[in-house]
Amino acid sequence: MTIPVGSSHFSRRAVLKGGALTIAFALSGQCADLFAQSSSPRVLDPNQVDAFFAVNGDGTVTVFCGKVDLGQGLRIAIRQMAAEELGIGIDKIKYVEGDTALTPNQGRTSGSSGIQRGGVQIRQAAATARKALIELAAQRLGGKPDDLVAVDGEVRPKAGGTGIPFAHLIGERRFDLKIDPKAPLKDPSTYSIVGKPLPRPDVPAKCTGANIYVHDFTVPGMLHARVIRPPAIGAKLISVDESTTENLGAKVVRIKDFLAVVADDEWTAVRAGRGLHAQWSEWSGLPEQDKLAATLRAEADITDEILVKKGTPDSPLPEGATTVAASYFWPMQSHASLGPSCAVADVRADSATIWTASQGTHGNRTTFARFLGLPPEKVRLIYLEGAGCYGMNGHEDAAADAAIVSRAVGRPVRVQWSREDEHGWDPKGPPQLIDISGAVGAERILDWRIEMWLPQATRGLPNIPLLGPEAAGLDQMHGLNAGLISQNGDPPYAADNVKVLVHWLKDAPLRPAPLRSPGKPANCFAVESFIDELATAARVDPVEFRLRGLSDARGIEVIKRTAALMKWQSRPSLGPDKDAPTGRGRGIAYVHYKHNETYVAMGMDVAVERATGKITVERVACVHDCGQIINPDGVRAQVEGCILQTLSRVLKEEVKFDRSRVLSVDWLSYPILTFSEAPKLEIELIDRPSAPPLGAGEASCTPVGAALANAIYDATGVRLRTVPFTPERLKTEWNRKST
Repeated sequence: MTIPVGSSHFSRRAVLKGGALTIAFALSGQCADLFAQSSSPRVLDPNQVDAFFAVNGDGTVTVFCGKVDLGQGLRIAIRQMAAEELGIGIDKIKYVEGDTALTPNQGRTSGSSGIQRGGVQIRQAAATARKALIELAAQRLGGKPDDLVAVDGEVRPKAGGTGIPFAHLIGERRFDLKIDPKAPLKDPSTYSIVGKPLPRPDVPAKCTGANIYVHDFTVPGMLHARVIRPPAIGAKLISVDESTTENLGAKVVRIKDFLAVVADDEWTAVRAGRGLHAQWSEWSGLPEQDKLAATLRAEADITDEILVKKGTPDSPLPEGATTVAASYFWPMQSHASLGPSCAVADVRADSATIWTASQGTHGNRTTFARFLGLPPEKVRLIYLEGAGCYGMNGHEDAAADAAIVSRAVGRPVRVQWSREDEHGWDPKGPPQLIDISGAVGAERILDWRIEMWLPQATRGLPNIPLLGPEAAGLDQMHGLNAGLISQNGDPPYAADNVKVLVHWLKDAPLRPAPLRSPGKPANCFAVESFIDELATAARVDPVEFRLRGLSDARGIEVIKRTAALMKWQSRPSLGPDKDAPTGRGRGIAYVHYKHNETYVAMGMDVAVERATGKITVERVACVHDCGQIINPDGVRAQVEGCILQTLSRVLKEEVKFDRSRVLSVDWLSYPILTFSEAPKLEIELIDRPSAPPLGAGEASCTPVGAALANAIYDATGVRLRTVPFTPERLKTEWNRKST
């Protein structure tokens, strides 16, 4: 099947199936040149240069990227890295992403790995290709490789003279080369593309409404389906009255407890789903909401693990030490994607093609093959943009729904979730309970002990169990995966004794999944709030206290520069207007992400109304060091997004539930930050061209909660230790403090 698309979306739409894979693209209705090597199957081995590059006959180069652009700007940044290292203009780079038939498996797009792993891998492949092209040109020209340079898509003598275009050197042939880890990279001082704020190629179409999201995607003969979810999470399907859909021309698909309606158009499917009469069993297995923290603490089925142990944390404290203890809680939260999940699937007897907004098309191919009963090589997943997720929302579930219904009806099927589906059934960021006790003396940390109650990830789980296969009784692996949620639980500051103990829970109240910067916002909220509590106990200014405990020069720099941005005035006690009708305060927090990646320091200015408990974040100052910056506009956009999304999570977001189901299934019951509530953002980016590039998609989420909590304390004298910081919660703590 061939699907014509606009020029900014050539890379994922046209699929021609045959004995040997041939790829063509329709650009604005016109056929483009075939890629080089189009007469042979694609090389997908990520150890091979050909897996990442094809030199085309028209002088362009196609980059095949296994990572996907979820809005973080990889489509321009990866192009910049490839173009710079190859020696070709950015306008000559075509781009294909996240298609299991065309791109190599570079792992799931998660953990801020797009640039620091995916991009770096492509950069090394480009360096290998450039070296090979120069060697080919040296043979043609009868010279030495050291006398030649790759620039503007050709290899030419450094001394000047006529060059040979890449297309003439490689012809229509493969490189047939393994990636050489020792192929020399260009000196960053010579860069002309990397480090520049080049515009994202997808933005114009998104501004005009022309962008094709997975929600807009269609294939010939496609049907529309709605999946019917039970009224309680663990309910079983007892009976269905299919006659209620007959007058609409819709059909019912039932496979065990999986229930869906399918129709020729979406509105018919919606009406049929609403009118379908189904009987479900009762179920009430969720804990009580207001006792969730206590439920986690009392869980009997746990495994204890000491993650960090330094010094002798069980030894007696020296005389004169001041001790502090506190407990922090982070609730379950939804991904709350603005657009509900959607997918299209075409499942045949011997093959399947699924168009999905999944962050992990390659990893999910095995999962989909398993529950469809097909060989993995017969299952193809093609990435199409959806609503942002940053972790795992309902994208994979919607794709599984579409695949199950398509196989049942023998035609392509589009599944669109509703808002109630997305909020009610997307996997959640898990709850986190964190106890910390510590001691200070002589203005330094003497002792640090932390206990964390977290759901334990199942080893080797390829993805979290999907709703559709589970309901239909299809083959899939079971378990939990909430991401690496125990990281950054120990302080980055010097401490005589440190102990980090995690109580791994065997289950979670609701199906968990990684949510942007998994676990670290909660852990940093606890750690950096507690650092302020220790600083208060030691009567030392919070910035000064942090700097005394740091030896990492990059960490020291981001804290000092943030303090300078805020015009920080040193004081060991609360702000001067903590008793005013509107208290104003400032707070700071710091993180070295995962203790080995990006450095971020963040400060906030807040205003708090005593009468109403309203919290207004007036300004956020952030200094961000992710090593070498590929595209500063892209990094800045990521930092801004991290701050605003996490402010929303800290101020407003909490999944509400009763004993049977999620109750916060719309924007009234699950509010998010509004445009008018967005604060002024002041961001400084530290570029280190000679350092490795690190991730920018997660790190600046991490210190948001603590910076805000510390600012609120400075403004009011009230220490908030439970998220979200609602006016009601603040007023409750204020009243408790007063009495």
